[in-house]
Amino acid sequence: MAQAMKNRNNRMLAGLLVVVAAMIGLSYASVPLYDLFCRVTGFGGTTQVAETESTVVIDRRMKVRFDSSVSGRLDWAFQPVQRQVELKVGENAVAYFRATNRSDEVLVGTATFNVTPLKAGPYFNKIECFCFTEQRLEPGQSVEMPVAFFVDPAISEDVDLDEVKTITLSYTFFPVEGKEPERPTKVSRLDRAGRPKVE
Repeated sequence: MAQAMKNRNNRMLAGLLVVVAAMIGLSYASVPLYDLFCRVTGFGGTTQVAETESTVVIDRRMKVRFDSSVSGRLDWAFQPVQRQVELKVGENAVAYFRATNRSDEVLVGTATFNVTPLKAGPYFNKIECFCFTEQRLEPGQSVEMPVAFFVDPAISEDVDLDEVKTITLSYTFFPVEGKEPERPTKVSRLDRAGRPKVE
């Protein structure tokens, strides 16, 4: 009887340990899984990543506004070079943001982003973006960073977005603590085809 009770307690303890281990594993996996979900669905204003430029342009016009902010823990100035552009849906465009390291030390930052209205996220496509990599700035250094994008013409088929005439693209830079990566590839203005050119 005592042995049966002991065996039952051991099985229960083993079961509880498995449950605890599974919960810990899920807590670590939840952030990357949520990030993947947002990138695939555009949930929460997450934009899409396009491998190629848009080849279809329609007559519907759209304003794209640009917004920026910086974490209080990163001593950078960061703002869009232009506040907005107006373009046709499907038209490829490039906008620039300027970042300046105001400190006397090397600082590394990474950008988070979203668009509003949130429901426009699945239709806002980035071809190239500084937010895909960490950015390293020397003391006092300023850089202009491009984002190449287009609004997917499929937006015109979504009746829930018929009233949307303006999309706001927002970035927030945060510090990358304790990391000083190699100097990133420098991205300059555009080549003759209108794409960001790598030097």
